Amino acid sequence: MENGVVLCVLLMLGVFTKDVHPTSPIQTHQTVTAAVGEEAHFSCLLTESKDVLQVTWQKVLPYVDKNVATYNKFGQRVDPDFRNKVKFKVTELQNSSIVISSVTEQDEGCYLCLFNTYPEGAFKGRTCLKVCELHEPILHVRGSNSSEESLVSCSVTARPAPTVTLTVTQQHLYFSHYSTVTVTNANNTLTVTKTAVLSGLHGDGTQVGCAVRVPSGPQKVVFMNITEVEPKSADGIDEDSRSESSSNSKLMISYFLLTTTSVLCLRYESL
Repeated sequence: MENGVVLCVLLMLGVFTKDVHPTSPIQTHQTVTAAVGEEAHFSCLLTESKDVLQVTWQKVLPYVDKNVATYNKFGQRVDPDFRNKVKFKVTELQNSSIVISSVTEQDEGCYLCLFNTYPEGAFKGRTCLKVCELHEPILHVRGSNSSEESLVSCSVTARPAPTVTLTVTQQHLYFSHYSTVTVTNANNTLTVTKTAVLSGLHGDGTQVGCAVRVPSGPQKVVFMNITEVEPKSADGIDEDSRSESSSNSKLMISYFLLTTTSVLCLRYESL
């Protein structure tokens, strides 16, 4: 009985993880990609029949690998630093999987699954997590000096560098004069803005789209309907801007007149 208790304690502490085979019959993914805030799924399958005593998951650190979660026939345990973060999905002695929830940049790195056997030692699998970040793209359309052209731009912030693709529904319309500007932010994300000239409108309405994605990661798409875009005037100012400026001027004049009238009324009442 005492031997069984000792064995249980040793297993839960991960003692039987030293003799690791350099080549192991474990099937796993070399790389897993997850977006910030989403879930990351890890799985390992021991393809050969072994006498497995315990399965341990570890995170690879510079100096020593840190235990994340462990289970055996006596029960399961998640390290306190990973509670409310890591959950078991499959807890079989030949097959194991975990889920990391609400992924952050700090979760990025490599993870090990170890099938601890007796008397052969531990069989190890390795999966590396790459964390990507992709915000909602912003699509903007404004007029140009020609009524048949519009300037379309799409901006997105992401990590790693995203690809930005502009699309238009009607075949007789086309993009030209592409330009791309990339800005590196303080948090190592990148803001990419792609701008192009949409030609062939002839006063027709259409729909433009912007698709953004990161390598091996998710994709986001936004659309905008173009009905009629006011062309710029000869001095380069949009008619909408000119109209807004005129409206603001009128509003200021009205406010001035109202204020002046109120002051005069107050003076009149005091007399």
